[in-house]
This record gives sequence, C-alpha cells and structure tokens, in this order.
Amino acid sequence: MTILIEPATPHIGAYIRNVDLSQELNETEGTTIEQALRDHLVIFFEDQDISSENQLHFARRFGELECHPFVPHVTDYPELMQLHNDRDHPPEVNRWHTDVTFQELPAKGAVLRAVEVPDTGGDTLWASMYAAYEALSDRLQHFLSGLTAIHDFEHVFFGKDGYYGGNRQMSPEERAAKIAEGRKRWPLTEHPVVRTHPGTSRQALYVNSIFTTGIKDMKERESRALLDMLYQHIATPEFQVRFKWRRNSIVVWDNRCTQHYALADYWPQVRTMHRATLSEAERPFYRSRGTAD
Repeated sequence: MTILIEPATPHIGAYIRNVDLSQELNETEGTTIEQALRDHLVIFFEDQDISSENQLHFARRFGELECHPFVPHVTDYPELMQLHNDRDHPPEVNRWHTDVTFQELPAKGAVLRAVEVPDTGGDTLWASMYAAYEALSDRLQHFLSGLTAIHDFEHVFFGKDGYYGGNRQMSPEERAAKIAEGRKRWPLTEHPVVRTHPGTSRQALYVNSIFTTGIKDMKERESRALLDMLYQHIATPEFQVRFKWRRNSIVVWDNRCTQHYALADYWPQVRTMHRATLSEAERPFYRSRGTAD
C-alpha cells in the first residue's frame, strides 16, 4: 500500500500510515518518510510492534546514533536510552527543551518508542521553532540573529534541584568528580540564538529553558528578561502539536527546529520509553537570508 501522510496541524506534525517498521523499507518508502520529517518536523507512527533491533535499524536511516552521556541505557543496547518513570522515579524533565544543546554538536533528532504507557496522561507536545521565529517582528528577528547563547549541563544533571534525581544520591565528592569529568568533555558551549537549518535553510529559535544559561555579552538581568520572553513565546499553542502515546507508538523528530515537552500528569503510573538519538555532523550556525554558501 502507498504510504499516507496526514498533517496534524498547519505548522508541525504528521501521522504516517500504511507502513510496517518491522520490515525493510524500500527506497520509495524511505524517501517518503525522510521528506515527511523535513516537511512536518515531527512524524508519528502508531501500532508498530517492533524489536529494539528494528528500532535501531530504522533510526539509522536518519543518520548515525550516539549514546547519552548521563541517562541510563537499555540493557545490551547502549544506543537506546531508557526513560522510565514510576512511583519511585517521578518524571522530572517536564519543561520545554531541545535535547543535549550543551554539546558542541547537539543531537540532530531522535526516534522514540513507547514500551509501556499509563492508562491516561503522559502525552508529549512538540513546538515548531520555525513558526516561533517567523511570528516575531522583523526588528526582533534582526536583533536576535546577532546573539550567541551559552549552554551548560551541570545544573541539569548535577545541580541541587537537577532534573535527573538519581544523581542527587551521589556524595559531594562523587558529584564533584563527575562534574569535573564532564567539564573536560563538555565545557560551556556557545550556539547562535537563531540557527539556520542545514537541510532547509530556514531560521529557527535555538534557546531552551533547560540547557540555555544566558546570552553572551549581555548583563545577567538583560539576558534573563530576554530569555524569559522567548520562553513564553515558544510556548504559544499555535506553534504546537500534541501526541497521545499508545503502546508501540513511535515518534521521530528533528531537534534542530523543534522543542518538546513531556507531560508529567500521569505520575505515579508507569511510563517507559526507549529513545535512539541521532548525532549531528556540524555545529549549529546562523546564515542570514541571501548569504551565499
């Protein structure tokens, strides 16, 4: 059967029908799915009863995979993050964000599979950072295009109120050693506030409320006011799509032009997801309209 693409909203999201991800995709199917991701930024597959090997094989269609530096992985599958929440492990990353922007080469995208889902709740929202940028005034777009943001991991994974609570059980000495080890690999990282997508040449906002800690060459008060305004703007419902997970749902998204928010309303029910993360080949950059390559 021919693959069907059903847009979910005008700006972001599409359902992909008539495809079985447990089977090898032919060239036409693969090309159709890859184009759907470029066009819709996040794509949804339902009723895909596949194995971990199938998930990794499918994810590699979109690029090389990487292992998350701090989050546990699925046993025997280091390239599959295990995102598990239950009564003893409450969800903690329920804020708008783009993944691992503290890295010099942040993740290009992700392929997320629902292994166990709650009876109700636990939806995920994605927002188009193209739409968020394009909704700004020309004057503000011009101002932001010359700014650089600073991104960091320490407060997220090892801060007193960090989002990954398992690291709070470390002794002060263990935490200090882990931070020092991580700092050697991931020093404070700078990315443009507005980035140009390398595949589409469209501009997208590229700051997020988890990893972005400030704006370079601005006073702290100025930086905080600007970032707070952008975070409120990013959360505008018209830029968003909301997906209700069912067991064996799979979602693929482009981290370079989206942010996402995993709702924590289901706790203390169980929610288990496996994520393959797509690595990026180049640093985020900004190229103004009309500039030659």
